[in-house]
Amino acid sequence: MNLRIAVPTKGRLADPSAELLRRAGIRFERSDRALSVTARSAPVELLFVRSDDVAELVADGVAALGITGYDLLGESGFDLVSMMPLGFGRCTLTVAVPEDSSIQHSSGLAGKRVATSHPRTVTDHFSSLGVAIETVAMRGSVEVATKLDVADGIADLVSTGSTMLVNGLRPIERVLESEAVLVAPAGVELSETAQTVVTMVGAVVDARSRRYVLMNAPREIVPRIEEIIPGIEAPSVVPLAHNGMVAVHSVVEADRLWQILPELRSAGASGILVLPVEQMIA
Repeated sequence: MNLRIAVPTKGRLADPSAELLRRAGIRFERSDRALSVTARSAPVELLFVRSDDVAELVADGVAALGITGYDLLGESGFDLVSMMPLGFGRCTLTVAVPEDSSIQHSSGLAGKRVATSHPRTVTDHFSSLGVAIETVAMRGSVEVATKLDVADGIADLVSTGSTMLVNGLRPIERVLESEAVLVAPAGVELSETAQTVVTMVGAVVDARSRRYVLMNAPREIVPRIEEIIPGIEAPSVVPLAHNGMVAVHSVVEADRLWQILPELRSAGASGILVLPVEQMIA
């Protein structure tokens, strides 16, 4: 039987999720109306569902793994674990009030109404602060709740904050940071296929933040190069045809390139190439 993975069918997580799985070696073709697709390259069936439904399908055993937002994982209340963050779909669940409100902190919403599509998470957050509120659950258009006099404040997901500004809202507090996560049932041993999926997805996620660096250098400066780019364990050093010259290969963090490349050039390296890394298992 094929392993089932629940994947968002629409919204901000849909396209990045599909691309991640393809890069992990799960090849599939899907028409717009198909709710499930069997992969060509692996014993995997993909279930395309709403992001909100992923957690429930995994908790009920319909799917062995799922991709959803960390915010939705917490909001679901199901006994699931995040196998890993996936590096896309980043946003912040943020408390906001009308621009002209005198409220500066969440404590100022005590006894007031807060509209949100994350009632469980928001209620728990305010309870942890010792602030009693009336939670108004809304499916969508949370930003207009204060204009409609449905609520005194809101708690909604923010990526850039522009939607809040357009609707005359002022952020006052962060509730949680969210991004896409790979989820699985808690306390359940994963099958061999599921473990392979986790490994392959993890290899893609890890590779995104790495770059493969190659260069030529005099052999005598290799110790200096090792100080600059130690690599996963140590850089690979390969003798070249010219006496005293070697090729040095290493994997480095992409965020360090700004610092590393000038240092390598100053140390005496030449012909430096920086290549993307598709997958990496450390």
